[in-house]
Amino acid sequence: MNKTQLVDAIAARANITKVDAKRALDALIEVTGEVLQKGDKIVLVGFGSFSVAKKPARAGRNPRTGAMLRIAPRNVIKFRAGAELTELCNG
Repeated sequence: MNKTQLVDAIAARANITKVDAKRALDALIEVTGEVLQKGDKIVLVGFGSFSVAKKPARAGRNPRTGAMLRIAPRNVIKFRAGAELTELCNG
C-alpha cells in the first residue's frame, strides 16, 4: 500500500474527505519526525512504539574496490509492534 492508497483507506474508514485524511497523515508524519528528532519516544498503545537508536561509527568496505572506509555514526528509527497489531497480523 502506498501513501495515496492509505489516504483513500483512512478517508473511507473515518468518513472524511481525502483532503482531510491527507492533511492528518501529513501532520502525523511531521509530528513523528519532530518528536524522534528530539530523541523522544512515541508509544501508541495497541499499534506500537517508535524510538531512536544511535549506531556508532564503524569500519566498512567498498564492495566494488575492496577499499576500507569509515561509516559515520547515525541515528536509526526503531519500531516495535504492539500486541493488538501483532494479533491482527497473525490472524
